[in-house]
Amino acid sequence: MDNLCKGYNPDYSEDAPTLEQVSGQPGDLLLEFGAPWCMHCQAGARAVQAAMVDYPQLPHLKIYDGKGKPLGRAFKVKLWPTLILLKDGQEVARRVRPVMAEEVRELLAQLAGQGA
Repeated sequence: MDNLCKGYNPDYSEDAPTLEQVSGQPGDLLLEFGAPWCMHCQAGARAVQAAMVDYPQLPHLKIYDGKGKPLGRAFKVKLWPTLILLKDGQEVARRVRPVMAEEVRELLAQLAGQGA
């Protein structure tokens, strides 16, 4: 996870990090759980992309989630997309099934409340 891309990431990764890797990640990180074929994920993609414009330095990791995927289960993900904002490996906030950029912006604004 040392080479995380900063800013909006359009692609889901099937090669998910482990919970230990995510928990040990310093700084801020936006995890997005979903699947490329999920209609809810497709509908929310524009909202995430629009909100991320204001956070070009924030790493955004899209995780291809599904049955038996350990990272999604560790975070108790039940619906897609689920966005989880982490600070130094700890969950700060989450948003489930956002459809408007303002919903994602409200989530990302939590960074300011955490001293980012």
